[in-house]
Amino acid sequence: MTRGAVRGRTARPWLVTGLVVAAVVGVLAGTAATAQPPVPGLVGPGPMIRYGVPVARVLLDLAALVTVGLSLLPKLLGFDRPAHTEPVLAVARPAAVVTSAVWVVAALAALVLQTAELHPGEPVTVGDVAGYVRRIGAGEGLVIVAACALAYLVVAVLAVRWGETVPAELRIVVAMFAVLPLPVTGHAANTGVNLHDLSMISMELHVMAAVAWTGGLAAAVTLLATNRGLLADVLPRFSRLATIALATVAVTGVFNGWFELYLTPGIHWYTALATTGYGRLVLVKVACLVTLAALGAIIRYRLLPRIVRHERTALAGWAATELAVMGLAFGIAVVLTRTPVIS
Repeated sequence: MTRGAVRGRTARPWLVTGLVVAAVVGVLAGTAATAQPPVPGLVGPGPMIRYGVPVARVLLDLAALVTVGLSLLPKLLGFDRPAHTEPVLAVARPAAVVTSAVWVVAALAALVLQTAELHPGEPVTVGDVAGYVRRIGAGEGLVIVAACALAYLVVAVLAVRWGETVPAELRIVVAMFAVLPLPVTGHAANTGVNLHDLSMISMELHVMAAVAWTGGLAAAVTLLATNRGLLADVLPRFSRLATIALATVAVTGVFNGWFELYLTPGIHWYTALATTGYGRLVLVKVACLVTLAALGAIIRYRLLPRIVRHERTALAGWAATELAVMGLAFGIAVVLTRTPVIS
């Protein structure tokens, strides 16, 4: 089977459209809902910067999770039937080159935009960007992310040339390492000393589980939507991964949200949950998580047995819906990292 045949028969790129659209809509709506009134006498960032920064960050996240998903795909497919899996991987490997390149560009764009955010009304120079990296943890984190994504890009190009002789494990490790720097530059970096390490670990686990879950689903359904034979092998394996990821995201997400609200001075956490912009965004994320659990249960308990029997199902529609909700959750998550707990 040729690569073109794989694209025509199994690849369904439109399935991730909802993921991207929902993420952008979520980040724009969340940013608008939590916008702070301008301070009289101070020049604030314009709309291009105010909305451009979170959009760049969510595009960075989307590129990262799709890259991680494409890296996981060889492990989900297995290596015992290369005649069946290689045509799919021959599409996945160059796709990972593209997504990792987008990842690099998005990280650099976010770096420039975040620098501009600190210099409203002024042109951004190389010196400004360098100063931002030296002084601000988020700037250093973005440089590390860009460097790691670039390293992944090099490995991905080698994988296109040499196939699975470039270990899938190497691609997974590099991709996962590249998602680690940014979570620890948000609210978790500002916690008290006693619980600092615990909050950092919780945030890292939350992000890794979320990108593996979302990226794995996006890669699997996009490239295997109509390939019943491979789906029957891959989906049970992914379902186990998704169950672990869902549990991890739920536990760490609840802890992270509660902890930030608990640290809010002068107000009880349960009051802050309903009365602050940060708290309301946490509630939206919880609603997304509950919805995802319900959608995942439908796919696992209603569709998976039929998929294993190679029967026709409505997997594409259910998966597209689940990806759209995931996209919304990622958009809200970006806004949360930029929203003061008291807002």
